[in-house]
Amino acid sequence: MIVIAIICVALFVYILKYVFFSSGPNPFEKDTREPVKPKVFDKKEKNKVLKQGFLSSKVPDNLDAVVIGSGIGGLGLAVLLAKTGKRVLVLEQHDRAGGCCHTFTEKGFEFDVGIHYIGDLLDHKPFRCMLDQLTDGQLLWEPLENPFDQVVLGPPENRRRYPIYSGRTRFPEELKKCFPGEEKAIDEYMRLVKKVGRGIWLLAMLKLCPTLLANFLIYTGLAKRLSFFFEMAPRSLTEVVNELTENKDLRAVFSYIFGTYGNMPKDASFSMHSLLVTHYLNGAWYPKGGASEIAYHMIPIIEKAGGAVLVRAPVNRILFNDAKEACGVSVLKGQEEIHIRAPMVISNAGIYNTYEKLLPTDLQTMPAIQKQLRMVKHGEGGLSIFVGMTGTKEELGLKADNYWIFTEHNFDELVEKYLNGEREESSKSIPLLFVASPSAKDPTWQERSPGKSTLSLVSFANYAWFDEWKDGKVTNRGGDYKELKQAFIDSALEVVMDVFPKITRDKIEYIDAGTPITNTHYIGAPKGEIYGIDHGVARFSPELSATIRPQTPLKNLYLTGQDVFLCGFAGALAGALTCGSAILNRNLHLDAIALARREKFVKEKLKGE
Repeated sequence: MIVIAIICVALFVYILKYVFFSSGPNPFEKDTREPVKPKVFDKKEKNKVLKQGFLSSKVPDNLDAVVIGSGIGGLGLAVLLAKTGKRVLVLEQHDRAGGCCHTFTEKGFEFDVGIHYIGDLLDHKPFRCMLDQLTDGQLLWEPLENPFDQVVLGPPENRRRYPIYSGRTRFPEELKKCFPGEEKAIDEYMRLVKKVGRGIWLLAMLKLCPTLLANFLIYTGLAKRLSFFFEMAPRSLTEVVNELTENKDLRAVFSYIFGTYGNMPKDASFSMHSLLVTHYLNGAWYPKGGASEIAYHMIPIIEKAGGAVLVRAPVNRILFNDAKEACGVSVLKGQEEIHIRAPMVISNAGIYNTYEKLLPTDLQTMPAIQKQLRMVKHGEGGLSIFVGMTGTKEELGLKADNYWIFTEHNFDELVEKYLNGEREESSKSIPLLFVASPSAKDPTWQERSPGKSTLSLVSFANYAWFDEWKDGKVTNRGGDYKELKQAFIDSALEVVMDVFPKITRDKIEYIDAGTPITNTHYIGAPKGEIYGIDHGVARFSPELSATIRPQTPLKNLYLTGQDVFLCGFAGALAGALTCGSAILNRNLHLDAIALARREKFVKEKLKGE
């Protein structure tokens, strides 16, 4: 008993010292929000910020850090460092900044590539308060409809629709209306997902605390006892929901959002799934002005601190000194290598790109590097279809919501058959299709593009189906490739026109698809994955969570973004917070919570006056 007591006291001291007490600068110390400035819709003006091409003369002097990749994990980390006075250079291989937050325009239609909806943005929530600070209060959000999601199951002759409402009480209440007699199952589902969500704190702690403490928590089993997140992490989504109910449609509705992280329910961790459910419990939002607004309002903060965000800057390797410490990067400009020196290198390029492409061969083979690579695998390839149409949202029957359309409720069987099938056969029957209208969600759209509308269709595809064309010219990969893409487009369009009867082929002015190899080209995804490394059950073991952390086995080299924490916009930002915590020697997750409390207190005080 005395030994256990000593261990518990030591553990408590460790937690206080390394997790709750901070000594470094706090990027959230000052409220930097400014009055909202008029929206800038002129693309040329916005491109002056988003498309600053790389030249060696544009590289700031006396850099404190170089960040590889301008996705939200890279930009978010750069802003956090800039707010503490650090001079940061962000390098992006694409011709515009933003990663999956960037937009592109074809035939007069603007398309978002990765931002469909964001949760947890109530004014008093830490996530919202943090985003306001990271954009100086200039990034505005528009709430979606309620219901914000529609789950559609079954073939055209037997389609069942289940609306998903936001609201911690309304969400389960509306489900109970759809599934009378299943009240007990719905209540238990809600209890589990909320309890898992409250246990997420230990995931951050395992990545921030000393390895000795992390290992102690893991190998004594305390990690699972302290956090319900880790207790439920080894259990699959299918396993848990099948225990709750025999109703197959309800099982499907419990599981439908698995598409936001890319694993079949039988392979998905119930803990990962629970985080997504709780993320949207209070509602869903979309950025006013489109996804490009995110990077557009973050980059000036980096520049104000003396940094820069430069595009068309492909980093081909990380530089190391004789002591094997990261000391800069090499950018390939044509056939010339330009070396940029900095005391710290932070990669938002993902763990595979960082370790397998950017490290020298002798460092790639380090046991500690190989250990991390053995613990992970590639996520599933993404398939996106972009549709530009003539007509307003009213004329086309579009709303600010999302449709999750499935050919039936047996998700595991359908998705497994699809991904393991022959490409020609699979292209004719896509079992999962996410359908949303960015133009219907954005209140500025009609001002920017009157009489036009857009749809974004998202699913998954096997990278191997497209691998033979990966080395072709991105704009002209050949007739066979176009034919295969068209088969996927036709299959998806047939579903869309059935669910949205006001959409007809004569209304479509533009349509094209982005395949896994498209993702490789534009966002550097090695296997076309849109959510980074795989988010299956193995991803959420305490061992992996503690091993893959911002600090790499190489001094002065850090990781940020999705692969550090979780997938998606919020997950990548959590990765940035975690990386910033390690660099600044303070717990930024707790700082964000403290920021929200301060802002709530100020608002309540003003109301009282």
